[in-house]
Amino acid sequence: MIAREDALAAFEEDRFDLAVIGGGITGAGVALDAASRGYSVALLEREDWAAGTSSRSSKLVHGGLRYLQNFDLGLVREALLERALMVNLAPHLVRPLPLLVPGFEGKRPDRLMGVGLNMYDVMATERLRRRPTEEWSPDRHRMISAEEVRELLPAVAKRDPTGAYLFYDCQTDDVRLVLTVLGEAERFGAVIANRCEVVSLLEDDGRACGVAVDDRLGGRSFEIRADNVVNATGVWADRIKGEELYAEEEVPHIRPSRGTHITLSLERVPLVAGAIVPAGGGRSIFALPWLGRALIGTTDNDYEGPLEHIPPDPADIEYLLDACNSFFGEDLTPADITGAYAGVRPLISSGDPKKSVDISRRAELYETSSGLVTITGGKLTTWRRMAKMAVDRIVEREGRDAQCRTHEIPLGQPATDDDLPAVDGVDDDSRRLLAGRYGFAALNVLRLAEERPELRRRIVPDLPDLLAEVVVAVRDEQAVSVADVLLRRTRLGLLEARALVTPDSEPARIVAETMAAELGWDGTRVEAELEAWREVASAEGIAVPATATV
Repeated sequence: MIAREDALAAFEEDRFDLAVIGGGITGAGVALDAASRGYSVALLEREDWAAGTSSRSSKLVHGGLRYLQNFDLGLVREALLERALMVNLAPHLVRPLPLLVPGFEGKRPDRLMGVGLNMYDVMATERLRRRPTEEWSPDRHRMISAEEVRELLPAVAKRDPTGAYLFYDCQTDDVRLVLTVLGEAERFGAVIANRCEVVSLLEDDGRACGVAVDDRLGGRSFEIRADNVVNATGVWADRIKGEELYAEEEVPHIRPSRGTHITLSLERVPLVAGAIVPAGGGRSIFALPWLGRALIGTTDNDYEGPLEHIPPDPADIEYLLDACNSFFGEDLTPADITGAYAGVRPLISSGDPKKSVDISRRAELYETSSGLVTITGGKLTTWRRMAKMAVDRIVEREGRDAQCRTHEIPLGQPATDDDLPAVDGVDDDSRRLLAGRYGFAALNVLRLAEERPELRRRIVPDLPDLLAEVVVAVRDEQAVSVADVLLRRTRLGLLEARALVTPDSEPARIVAETMAAELGWDGTRVEAELEAWREVASAEGIAVPATATV
């Protein structure tokens, strides 16, 4: 990723075919799609890359079994085909994950679930049979024995499982997926910068011709001239020309829905595979192994609060713990929670109070009178199709001959830990993490660790993230705050929150001091940045107090 100052200089000097607002997965996808078709692209993000919804997902690339209940077969089919495509384009980032639906007390798993999984299998594979055999497609679901259940879900062993349905979906690190797509967009010529807030649309004779921007780091303002503008800000979409977006009554309103997740240690909830966990209200949640923790989520409730920081609702945390305690036969309490996060999804409200949020996950494209194209709704799995919708509309109205290419563009360069050189002081777990996070770009991290032995240490003792990643985040990924590193470049803030938010946290301090050497912070600035980190962590609610009443 080019230096942010170089991007800002290009913004002011050049004119672009397209300005994209929003640096989450959808905006990143639009930038890649348009740039790969030959458009000159400027991409702007108000906060940090993926700081909104795109860092707060369930980390799944999946079809969405629960949408079958609403007979939303088109959405499920589309997502399943995208799932397979993502594994093939980014096998180091999007990896198959076995998921179990167990039965207990001598009972088989729910037969209706088996019917749903049959449909899931058919929709996932029908079109893929014509693909080359080396490309990934999922195995069909099957029944497994009680012994296999205990091996894959040790956490349920004491409940004496009878057997389980085993099926496959896929898992990712959502932020790393965004950063990788951004890197590919830049490779095709897109110019990208974070901490750039679009404050208004520039218009010529009522038509969008660019954006006015505030540089939130440097304090200056400037304009970017562009022939087209795409608003890909998700749940914030109606903050840009919202009165124009909603001017016509048939345009549905964006309806935020909060999803809460918690993480637990794998010692307390040992998982090798994921599980579908029954929860209150006839719903279900996921329990997934993720980055050395058990990830539990999600809830799905209407949200009407501020969007700058969205902390987990204590009632949602209680709901998740209750579901886990019932399913695993445990007595988990807030003291067992290693991290928590919440985000809001940009669901589309039809205005019908009888319709639940579950059936509003389709992407929606709007073009309003100024020519502004807004893409919102959807979900992580379908980002590529959402981007295609938006760029197809630009291509159509300009009469260009420019076909979408993102279905054939690899995302990063895959690598395994065996492809990476050994470095003294960097253990196998860290090399494995680096390979999955960066692919071959992990060589940049390891070169730093080779040159500077102090960067070989782990940031947190029992998790494999290395201090060298902090330097890479600052130099190559436009990270400028401790929160950028702990919440997004690594995910440590979600995995070991309590150890990172205390005033005397050594891991947080060593991150700040490592950043200081790159960014020229003095001792006073380091203290200010640590205080800013604690304020963000508090506002985000990532560290649930061990004594919390939920």
